[in-house]
Amino acid sequence: MVPYEYYIALSGLLMVLGLVGIIVRKNIIALLLSTELMLNAVNIAFVAFDMKLGDVSGQVFVFFILTIAAAEAAVGLGLIMAIYRLRKDVDVNTLTELKL
Repeated sequence: MVPYEYYIALSGLLMVLGLVGIIVRKNIIALLLSTELMLNAVNIAFVAFDMKLGDVSGQVFVFFILTIAAAEAAVGLGLIMAIYRLRKDVDVNTLTELKL
């Protein structure tokens, strides 16, 4: 069996990759994917701590996070598609006005 420290290290690596993706990327779709990567890193950490402590509450939190992430992805992609129809671009730097 793989020790839980490896899962925590993997979770930290995915969190850092997601954070770097948010800082570096300018495309809204890449920002959304980086956010999803960070949420999955939290899921891995919850499951790893659940494995260490022998409790099921971590798995319950994972199901809640997966549901929220699915809703976030659906709403986010819908907004991105609406912005692309109006502006023909999904770059963060071009979206400076509040009114479309």
